[in-house]
Amino acid sequence: MCGIVGYIGGDPAAPFLLQGLEKLEYRGYDSAGVAVYDGTSLRVVKAKGRLQVLKDLIHDGKDVPGTVGIGHTRWATHGAPSDINSHPQVSDSGKFAVVHNGIIENYLALKQHLIRRGVSFVSETDTEVVAQLLEYYYKGDIMDAVIKVLQKVEGSYALGIICADKPDQLVAVRKDSPLIIGLGQEENFIASDVPAILSRTRDIYRLNDNEIAIIQREGVRIYDMDKELIPKEPVHVEWDVTAAEKGGYEHFMAKEIMEQPKAVRDTISPRIKDGRIVLDNITLTADQLKTFRKIFIVACGSAYHVGMVAKYVLEKMTRIPVEVDVASEFRYREPIIDEKVLVLVISQSGETADTLAAMREAKRLGARTLSIVNVVGSSIANESDDVIYTWAGPEIAVATTKAYSTQLAVVYLLAIYMADLSGCLTAEEYAAYLTELQALPDKIEKILQNRENIQYLASQHFNAKDVFFIGRNLDYAMSLEGSLKLKEISYIHSDAYAAGELKHGTISLVEDGTLVIALATHQNLFDKMMSNVKEVKARGAVVLGMTTENNTQIEQVTDHVFYIPQTCDVMLPSLTVIPLQLFAYYVASMKGCDIDKPRNLAKSVTVE
Repeated sequence: MCGIVGYIGGDPAAPFLLQGLEKLEYRGYDSAGVAVYDGTSLRVVKAKGRLQVLKDLIHDGKDVPGTVGIGHTRWATHGAPSDINSHPQVSDSGKFAVVHNGIIENYLALKQHLIRRGVSFVSETDTEVVAQLLEYYYKGDIMDAVIKVLQKVEGSYALGIICADKPDQLVAVRKDSPLIIGLGQEENFIASDVPAILSRTRDIYRLNDNEIAIIQREGVRIYDMDKELIPKEPVHVEWDVTAAEKGGYEHFMAKEIMEQPKAVRDTISPRIKDGRIVLDNITLTADQLKTFRKIFIVACGSAYHVGMVAKYVLEKMTRIPVEVDVASEFRYREPIIDEKVLVLVISQSGETADTLAAMREAKRLGARTLSIVNVVGSSIANESDDVIYTWAGPEIAVATTKAYSTQLAVVYLLAIYMADLSGCLTAEEYAAYLTELQALPDKIEKILQNRENIQYLASQHFNAKDVFFIGRNLDYAMSLEGSLKLKEISYIHSDAYAAGELKHGTISLVEDGTLVIALATHQNLFDKMMSNVKEVKARGAVVLGMTTENNTQIEQVTDHVFYIPQTCDVMLPSLTVIPLQLFAYYVASMKGCDIDKPRNLAKSVTVE
């Protein structure tokens, strides 16, 4: 999650680096630093704590002159948060400065190798190993040194490099960690994410793995590991800087929750033409679809929860067995995969390291891959056989909201498309599903207009110590997402359970005053859910219920109810998720949590 910004041009670098890092604060960090060439040497200033500490230290960049530099916000992995462990990390003589996002897995062996050869280290970081290796291999040609370092290091990295011997250029390289290059007029940039550079350009290159960029004021050259030039077309970012601003909302998360009707509409509408779903970029044929014996879905975090919904939806509509895997587990469990398997890959950024690795493993085993991503030209999008983009726009808050909703919308589009392709839907069923799908944005809007009810419920329960989410079928999948949202931004302990499993031990944790959020949106399972609600009520739980507008009898067994509009059963998650997001947001807001950023760790996590 570290943030990287680099600049080379005619303006002072440090003020821009600070501004760019400010746009990346949402990624979370515990320290920040900059390195700028001041005309004679590299000037490095870094500080533990918030970015404001660094800004005050260098008077908003005025104390660090120079027109080429790199900046970084660090999230501690190797070594505790401290001034010394902050980035940029510098080589022994001060010749090289490096910023890094990722983890160098073999850094200890490389560090010992250099120490035996007389190199002195000052930090506990894996990144300093890269800086020291660069100097160790440097014989006057930066490209040669970078290539030798890349041949030695193992792990993931996005690197921004500056050398005092070559102050007219920056070097950027990546593997399994995102890094972009911004293209300006007589100035160019590097960054971890687009918002850092949007104030100056909307034209970018997306680096692929092991591509090395030499960035100068006059232009950018990109090479492979054989030092061969790589032609690359720039990508124009359609959304502008205002899309990455709060727009009057207190938090990005609040803004992004409210943007969901538009995001879902933008994702659905272009794909429906003359009453038919049109997925122009999908090459999957009916004959190919008939050969698949199974669909695997791989994803992480909230995208994994989308996968849980997709399992129910795809199995019901296509009658193909579906298995859902956390990507970090999938890649290590020797999955049984061949050319008769379709692997559906879900990732907002298209750069999620475990998901990308899982997809590569699936392709190695012969599977066909189809990805759902939000970022055009991302690694997962480029490497999958087919891709469907969500049109969520930039998502700045750490807790995903509109990306989740648009991923669900794509799942529905894909399920209807595949079911029709395989002959599993009648014309009447197809039309009915399309009608419900197109109505989703307005129904989401209706829920958002009635959000005061959720805000009131949050005000009554924001001091809860433990919260249980329960549901059946798709409501269980939504319980997982609701629980994650709450713990992710409010830091309240919460868990999600399939309601029918409560009696197998878990119910012993429910006591007087325990908050239970019960999802009961499926009519055919409503009576069973009410039995589960009565069980937790008997143990003294306070129950918040959620159901559709026609199930008013739920009021007899719950303490409070929130109603959502009625829709077809497979699309209920698109409506259920909105109150869950709102509840988590309002609870976190009332607790005074730093909603848009990951929680800072009290201690660093050392990875070896």
